[in-house]
Amino acid sequence: MSNIVAIVGRPNVGKSTFFNRLVEKKQAIMDNESGVTRDRQYGEAQWNGKKFTVIDTGGYVTGSEDVFESEIRKQVLEALNEAAVILFMVDCHTGLTGLDKDFARIVREVNKPVFVVANKADSLEKSYTAGEFYAMGFDEVFPISSASGSGTGEILDEVVKILESDHEDPYEGIPRIAILGRPNAGKSSFLNALVGRERTIVTDIAGTTRDSINTHYKLYGKDFILTDTAGLRKKTKLKDDIEFYSTIRAIQALQDSDVCIVVIDAERGFEAQDMQIISLAHKYKKGIMIMVNKWDLIEKDGKTHDKFKKEIQEKLGPLNYIPIIFTSVIQKQRIFQAIEMAMKICESRHEKVTTSALNEVMLKEIEKYPPPALKGKHIKIKYITQLPTYTPCFAFFCNLPQYIKTPYERFLENRLRENFDFEGVPIKLVFRKK
Repeated sequence: MSNIVAIVGRPNVGKSTFFNRLVEKKQAIMDNESGVTRDRQYGEAQWNGKKFTVIDTGGYVTGSEDVFESEIRKQVLEALNEAAVILFMVDCHTGLTGLDKDFARIVREVNKPVFVVANKADSLEKSYTAGEFYAMGFDEVFPISSASGSGTGEILDEVVKILESDHEDPYEGIPRIAILGRPNAGKSSFLNALVGRERTIVTDIAGTTRDSINTHYKLYGKDFILTDTAGLRKKTKLKDDIEFYSTIRAIQALQDSDVCIVVIDAERGFEAQDMQIISLAHKYKKGIMIMVNKWDLIEKDGKTHDKFKKEIQEKLGPLNYIPIIFTSVIQKQRIFQAIEMAMKICESRHEKVTTSALNEVMLKEIEKYPPPALKGKHIKIKYITQLPTYTPCFAFFCNLPQYIKTPYERFLENRLRENFDFEGVPIKLVFRKK
């Protein structure tokens, strides 16, 4: 039995606040508006020496006007089936509701250990009212305040008694691939097509995905974490706090990733916002690839592919080391090739080239095209080595490092890329005095 604890309940009872407290970071978006959480959100927690996985879920509701209602219910049921322990959260302020009673019947059908978490027991008076939740028929009711942390220790003491001792963080040491792009480019559809099930909710409504959703994925004998993110808009287009925090989570996912798959809508083409996302990934030295989605919707002739690719490369400018793949997620065309490309970039990002191989190849290139003289002084590069950094960085030792200009630096970078496999990987060059 896996050490998975699911937090479930109706909307706006404080599930995401409690989740963030357990994982000890603001991973899930919190807001007073109901229905903020939609997809399942996973995090790692620890109590009394025992580690466990926590799932935050959307609010279970029926009969509302929310267009996401049925999809959220599917996500909640998935979490109930995965969990070893269920934390059924209710609200001391509003008391026992008909929706709590209806959902209690569904929770009982799962036949797993259930603890009723009576949240918002911010005072002694409110904690006394938690007794009414025994009417749902569960044995344990714990009054807590997820905002202040009051009462959380008591319930966690009981939860960890049920859990196994040998639980490891399933994400530790596994490469991370972030799926980024503008709203409605097909990011969530891409993730769902890969995993073969509805891991994230997909609709035609921009902004459907809010939190950054991690999924452990295996392909061709390799493990990695796929992170679906909210669509990134321009700052001026952000409508509310939820969208703002969704953007913050997406940028955080980019920073935490090893490789970024930037998804572009073929019908809309390569826009300024796509370039900003790529520039941000380049700034943080992430592996980068471009996935042009919805290619099946484009009218094509023999030159369409090359023309579209050339237009993107021209806009990329010096970042044209980024590979481009054309896909259709709906038709499942080349989606697995896209993942293979991302895995290859991840491996290249940690590639170490021997000093002997570097000097053998690069000194010949430099001999053919030496650095231009400056102020009558000749620059001589004598030795090259790769530095022990997390991402590829190469040191060129020469007599006058200060005289090497950007065009020649770009020439050296291009020769490195041609001779060694660094497609999609930002590389850094430094020049030092020998």
